[in-house]
Amino acid sequence: MADEVRWGILGAAKFAREYMGPALTLAPGGHVAALATSDASKAEPFRAFAPGLRVHTSYEALLADPAIDAVYIPLPNSLHVQWSIEAMQAGKHVLCEKPMAMRVSEFDQLIAARDAAGVLAAEAYMIVHHPQWQRARQLLAEGAIGRLWRIDGAFSFNNRDASNIRNQAAMGGGGLRDIGVYVMGGARFATGLEPSDVRARVQWENGIDVYAAISAKFGEADYATFTSIRMHPRQEMTFHGASGVLRLPVPFNARVFGEARLELHRGMETIVERWPAVNHYELQAAAFNRSVREGVAYACPLEFSRGTQAMMDAAFASAG
Repeated sequence: MADEVRWGILGAAKFAREYMGPALTLAPGGHVAALATSDASKAEPFRAFAPGLRVHTSYEALLADPAIDAVYIPLPNSLHVQWSIEAMQAGKHVLCEKPMAMRVSEFDQLIAARDAAGVLAAEAYMIVHHPQWQRARQLLAEGAIGRLWRIDGAFSFNNRDASNIRNQAAMGGGGLRDIGVYVMGGARFATGLEPSDVRARVQWENGIDVYAAISAKFGEADYATFTSIRMHPRQEMTFHGASGVLRLPVPFNARVFGEARLELHRGMETIVERWPAVNHYELQAAAFNRSVREGVAYACPLEFSRGTQAMMDAAFASAG
């Protein structure tokens, strides 16, 4: 492999163009070297951060490129498993947008393909790389709020664009798959616990969930969160203990929705930690590059993502 991880991107998605593409180039240890798109005009904005970009007219051609070490996949949800496996079989490391799969059995396929190919494969779950979540995990492990009694969370935005893939059942759309991974996986990451008694009440429109209220138990703690793609934007995670409250007011879209900060409330005292400039997409890319180049353990292996999918599967099953 070259001194840096040479990234290829499957598809000229807006999110890749505006967020992950630049992050893959700015993060130490790697750069964007190629893009696969059938429309050459869509490649031009990518050249702003990847001036030496090679453009392939098919996904297969990019996967066959020997000068590509890793592939970033921002395709519609329904295509994630197929192209992740094809990339691994081509010997490429894979970072795929969430949700990487639609059900637990598909994660089992991904894990088997990863092990067979001997590559790194992971879901692009950027929040675990952000210091606010790492700090929350540390404080909970240290008992900073005492016994954990309750976890509350919210993630919502209002998207009524019928052409958007989030509103298309055939593309794997819906609120839980798009943003439920955050309220579910965030609780799992911060507490180190696995949920039980997972239940959900869901409102459907045209085959997709537009609102879901999820309840569960995390050890002794009650868990209650909701997601919606039909409500005014809101995001928050709160961990309520016997001797304090830990609150993340901007847990998922730091810098876009607002400033990342952690509030620790104990008695009449409130301690606030802030990370105004941290870019978790760059941190994610840097961590992936380190794992590929140095063999450092990756913070979000497929096994972790499988656990979040198991919680989501249980929520859908309970909703009927």
